[in-house]
Amino acid sequence: MVKLHIKHGDESHFLYETTTDMPMDALLEDVVAIYNGRLKVHRICGEMEQLEKHGITLPPNMQGLTDEQVEDLKLKDEWEEKCIPQGGAKFNKDTIGCRNGHAPNDKMKEMLKKTMQEAKDLISKKKVEANALVTQATVKEALDMLRGAVMIVYPMGLPPHDPIRNEFENTEDLSGKQASLEVLDMSNASLWWAGKEMQRGKKLADYLGKNEKTKIVAKLQKRGMGAPAREAPISAEDQKTMMAYYYNKQEEWKRMEKESEDSYLDSPWADGNQLKRQFQGMKDVKWGPR
Repeated sequence: MVKLHIKHGDESHFLYETTTDMPMDALLEDVVAIYNGRLKVHRICGEMEQLEKHGITLPPNMQGLTDEQVEDLKLKDEWEEKCIPQGGAKFNKDTIGCRNGHAPNDKMKEMLKKTMQEAKDLISKKKVEANALVTQATVKEALDMLRGAVMIVYPMGLPPHDPIRNEFENTEDLSGKQASLEVLDMSNASLWWAGKEMQRGKKLADYLGKNEKTKIVAKLQKRGMGAPAREAPISAEDQKTMMAYYYNKQEEWKRMEKESEDSYLDSPWADGNQLKRQFQGMKDVKWGPR
């Protein structure tokens, strides 16, 4: 099986395993789905962090308003009484004004935090170092874990305008957000290796040959941006280690040179009285204790 270390820019994302016979169209579709799925998991976790702190999202017409403005406009959140977290709510006002402040209790909070961490670990970049694969099934498992945790805390469900619910239902609107710049689409995605774009309509074997034990670094990016930067000969971590090693060596040499500046004075040839003692026959005399 061929292993692809998928990167976006200089950032590692995941390891992907396939065969040399796989068509590039199918490969790219699978890789893009995993890449976007990982982004979705992180977006949901980011929203769930706010959910466990400040409760559900307010209706769009109430977001960002002060309590006085809400009262003056006679606005009411009809979902506040419907979406009460299991075990009761604990009020924690959202200073930004996006959520209603009725947060889950401490027990439910810990459950949400634990689930978020487990989901992140499933699709973590550290799995590259551990030589572990990430697949669409892995991403689905992480999403199912997050969905299950939210359903436990909010068995009645979340409001239709809550971004977490939108993410689970794939109805999220990322327009105008930073996240929209990160998501890739099959129509604008490309995969590069060795400075060449791996063209659709071909097979992986057209680039790597038939060797099934190959491992490469492939870079995923939007089309039309030109070739991505080539991989550095050594990693940034290795470079830091080498620089630290040679710096320590240099400091050691400086210290040794400083210590040896006067060491020649202990040599026999540097003894100014050596010739005098030789004429007096006292060259090899060893003086004992008086």
